[in-house]
Amino acid sequence: MIGRESGQVFLRQTYRSTQKAIEPVVLRVTREGTEVHTDEWHAYDGLDDRGRTRHSVNHNRHEWARDDDGDGIREVHCNTIEGHWLGLRNFLRPFRGVSKWCLDLYVAFYQCLHNFRRDFLGFLQRLFGAFTPNGP
Repeated sequence: MIGRESGQVFLRQTYRSTQKAIEPVVLRVTREGTEVHTDEWHAYDGLDDRGRTRHSVNHNRHEWARDDDGDGIREVHCNTIEGHWLGLRNFLRPFRGVSKWCLDLYVAFYQCLHNFRRDFLGFLQRLFGAFTPNGP
């Protein structure tokens, strides 16, 4: 998931693409009342019943983006996260294959790289503890 306003990314590896596997992840990282933009995959069908508003595009009908409110901006799309997955795939490419048992660690590291891209010193501080540049 990517926050449209915050730009923060939350990535998790799931071993199945079912509603039972995906919905708890979405519910854990979103607040009630959040608008969730998805594709037509059925695993997201229950979000409306769980306090989230789901807007979806149907790729099977060649629908990639939609303007629901008529203001000329196609705000209903999932292109942002699809582009992010492309970035993750490019990040993993030099490793020439990653074991599925370690994939979640690579995904978590990529998430951190994205979320701290404007504050690399903050990233290092989180990574190494209470690191100070002019420290002891």
